[in-house]
Amino acid sequence: MSAATHCPYCALQCAMTLEPTPGERLPVSVAGRDFPTNRGGLCRKGWTSAELLGRGDRLTTPLMRRPDGSLGEASWEEALDRIAAEVVRLRAESGPDAIGVFGGGGLTNEKAYQLGKFARIGFGTRLIDYNGRFCMSSAAAAANRAFGLDRGLPFPLADLDTAEAILVLGSNMGDTMPPFVQHLQGARGRGGLVVVDPRRSTTARLTEDGAGIHVQPVPGTDLALLLGIAHVIVAEGLVDESYVADRTVGLAALKRSVSPWWPARTAEVTGVPAEQIRAVAHLLAGARSAYVLTGRGVEQHADGTDTATAAINVALLLGLVGREGSGYGTLTGQGNGQGGREHGQKSDQLPGYRKITDPAARAHVARVWGVDPASIPGPGLPAVQLLERCGADGGVRALFVHGSNVVVSAPDVSRVRSALGRLDLLVVSDFFLSETAELADIVLPVLQWAEEEGTMTNLEGRVIRRRRAAEPPAGARSELWILAELTRRLGAPGTWSTDPSEVFDELARASAGGLSDYSGLSHALLDTGVAAHWPYPAGSAGTPHLFRERFAHDDGRARLVAVRARRPETPRGSEMSLITGRLLGHYQSGAQTRRVGELNDLAPRLVAQIHPATAGDRGIAAGSRIRLANARGSVEADVELSPDIRADTVFLPFHYAGSESANILTSARTDPHSSMPEFKNAVVTVTPA
Repeated sequence: MSAATHCPYCALQCAMTLEPTPGERLPVSVAGRDFPTNRGGLCRKGWTSAELLGRGDRLTTPLMRRPDGSLGEASWEEALDRIAAEVVRLRAESGPDAIGVFGGGGLTNEKAYQLGKFARIGFGTRLIDYNGRFCMSSAAAAANRAFGLDRGLPFPLADLDTAEAILVLGSNMGDTMPPFVQHLQGARGRGGLVVVDPRRSTTARLTEDGAGIHVQPVPGTDLALLLGIAHVIVAEGLVDESYVADRTVGLAALKRSVSPWWPARTAEVTGVPAEQIRAVAHLLAGARSAYVLTGRGVEQHADGTDTATAAINVALLLGLVGREGSGYGTLTGQGNGQGGREHGQKSDQLPGYRKITDPAARAHVARVWGVDPASIPGPGLPAVQLLERCGADGGVRALFVHGSNVVVSAPDVSRVRSALGRLDLLVVSDFFLSETAELADIVLPVLQWAEEEGTMTNLEGRVIRRRRAAEPPAGARSELWILAELTRRLGAPGTWSTDPSEVFDELARASAGGLSDYSGLSHALLDTGVAAHWPYPAGSAGTPHLFRERFAHDDGRARLVAVRARRPETPRGSEMSLITGRLLGHYQSGAQTRRVGELNDLAPRLVAQIHPATAGDRGIAAGSRIRLANARGSVEADVELSPDIRADTVFLPFHYAGSESANILTSARTDPHSSMPEFKNAVVTVTPA
């Protein structure tokens, strides 16, 4: 029987139909399905997604570390009994915070919710966070302080179709989520697409031939650029005065903060011509329908929250947010990056986007869980700090990893790998032997996307159904089953259903009254095809458009927050700025896409992109090997010469493992507001290998 479901990859969550193929090499075939986000289209990753279901290296039985250091097969009873015994021992010796949990933005809402509940009630630890901290945390922090609520796009994606102007900062959706590009065509046709990127990326090329403006700043200067744009808006009379007066607070302080950033000074810092800065401001202000969109390129910095805030300030000054046909949004990366942070994987949150320090929130969730509020631990540590505590004196002694490949995706991965090696116990749940699973003491084989029921929340805040279309291998188990089995062994209180629809119903009750309220939703309702944008309280029809009447602060007004630019780490002498990003054929750490031949053939090895003039100065030829190095380590890569990148900048994709991991070079320095690591600003030396 065919199944209407969604792609396993990015947050666009393109709709697809899976048809069973009995007797064939792959258990299902993939067809595009009409849906507002993708309208039947899929990218190469989506079209080839069924390949993952037929892989011969699929994990089908638990693995345990043997005395000789190798991983050998074990029964589920052996694996779970050992985990439970080790947890009991470590808690007795070092307390519950000797146990850490690291989740993932690809888990279904049901699994993300149950994992957060399990960490706090099953293990009793406060130490849980997830890889969304590497992805969405700065955007979330900025939206929360400006609007009082964080939803990636506070409007349906299709609203972009009629825009006259769209400013895209730090996103290359032309490669990362190609079906998204159709929603930019209206702005392109009107000459209103503006793309900010140090490279002439696939998305930046969409501005050519009069379709818009490509802004190419010095890496790490996006905040200064946005302050310069805001200066023009204020100084040249482009502010929507009535909107700002009626719907915001903080204008006076904001004006003072942008006054030093006149276009000529901004140009000196950013490398963007003053005329172009003015042109962007006037283009946005003159459009009847305009949007500002941010992505990881401007957010994955130590000032990422302030940069996203500066983008929001531009949108608020122009009166875009909450106005029909205009708005601000941030582009969620991982498939369930939105839902994954709403319901308990984040170190400071309980289900429904509730603050874990709020007594009323703790009491509400405790009633749903059937526990004493005092038994719910307080806030834990964000991802970078959690990983730093692994194996440290008095720190984390056992780490459980679900849906993440931290020895590829974390910053300064050499240090992370060393930290994991000092643990007493590392347990990884995955469907392939990822680079992190290779280091584990116990590996638990879990289900893939087409083998399970559940829900996801896409970049619009739309809750969608994931449906089972293929039988899983006999030995693989759902995380819901694993958590239920461990709670039985650990004697944890509460109920631990293995039925995703029942877990969702509990999630809905736990979220009721919270910012991300799912209480009016159920699997049965979602199966009707209803457009379900949260908040969706019981008795409502959901909220496709946020902020039309008021913002989520108590006074209903948005905050214009004054921010200051800092001096980024800048190259000296022959050093270069390193920026990292994605490729069309790969996704995240590459643990899935590097296993799909058609995708891996597009980019089988790490390739660095540098400008021909830079290469010539250094005696580097196209196709040769170069060495990129800094105090954290070194990486070797093949060379691609391209005039599409700034001459002071080198680009590396981050999908590769081991000695080809770009994150050997990235810094674990974090944003003070969001704890986002600084993936997008590093300095390296570049020499022939």
